[in-house]
Amino acid sequence: MAGRKLLLLLKPFDVYTVRQSNGISHITNPLILQHLENRCKVHKDAINFCQDILSKKPIEWEPVFRNNLSRPIRNVDLVVTVGGDGTLLQAGHLIDDSIPVLGVNSDPTQVEEVDMFSNEFDASRSKGYLCAATVNNFEQLLDNILEGKTVPSNLSRILIRVNSKSLPTFALNDILIAHPCPAMVSRFSFKIKSDGMPCSPLVNCRSSGLRVSTAAGSSAAMLSAGGFIMPILSHDLQYMVREPISPAAATSSLMHGLVKSDQSMEAMWFCKEGFVYIDGSHVFVSIQNGDVIEISSKAPALKVFLPPNLVY
Repeated sequence: MAGRKLLLLLKPFDVYTVRQSNGISHITNPLILQHLENRCKVHKDAINFCQDILSKKPIEWEPVFRNNLSRPIRNVDLVVTVGGDGTLLQAGHLIDDSIPVLGVNSDPTQVEEVDMFSNEFDASRSKGYLCAATVNNFEQLLDNILEGKTVPSNLSRILIRVNSKSLPTFALNDILIAHPCPAMVSRFSFKIKSDGMPCSPLVNCRSSGLRVSTAAGSSAAMLSAGGFIMPILSHDLQYMVREPISPAAATSSLMHGLVKSDQSMEAMWFCKEGFVYIDGSHVFVSIQNGDVIEISSKAPALKVFLPPNLVY
């Protein structure tokens, strides 16, 4: 990859902000304050470390904070994200299937620290589930990529169509279709289709929403809700109706299942307002009564250099 271009996408520092402009913090617990300030320092040190490594390599590179980037990423040969899974997810929203991504977990969780402060606060840091690198192995992994010794994996993404119009953003983790107010009931129906024809019964739901995840996202909110972890390279999707109201519906096998790679899910929304949330709460599209949402894994895959434990 000599002579090629690389984009260094960075998690911003302000996500760790604990002090106001006057220097006073709204956090009174000194242990929490010290923890957050240390997290910011560790993240800054990781950015500086990665930039020092890149400056020694025969590549052209540019650093950009993720909150300063909203247009599709083009004309680069590799994207390196420094942060956690959130930064990698944002990169995935701006990349097609031609540019690979390497995630660097800049602030990994320290098990001893979590145990030490378990009675005081949650000292978890970044999980970095999809991040193959930390500062400990970044240079070696980067060299392997530049020399062609390491190849990326193709991760499925979700294609969403609302009233037959494709949304420009693909979901790498999951989508949630729900009422904007979490206390309100979400009313919708759905069915699974194959070759344009229904291959499942029509399911009518009153619940708190419908979640659909990729294989990569099956270890996140889907797992927490009672789903299962899928093989990371699977092209199937997993769906789950959240908190169905009817007792009979709660035990129905139709509330949780798979959408195979050659199938799609068609959902119809029956509330006055609603949202399709894409990979969390920051990216969403509004829907209204009567809208039809089609969900499939037919989006272009995202090329990601994954941790070995996820692939093998």
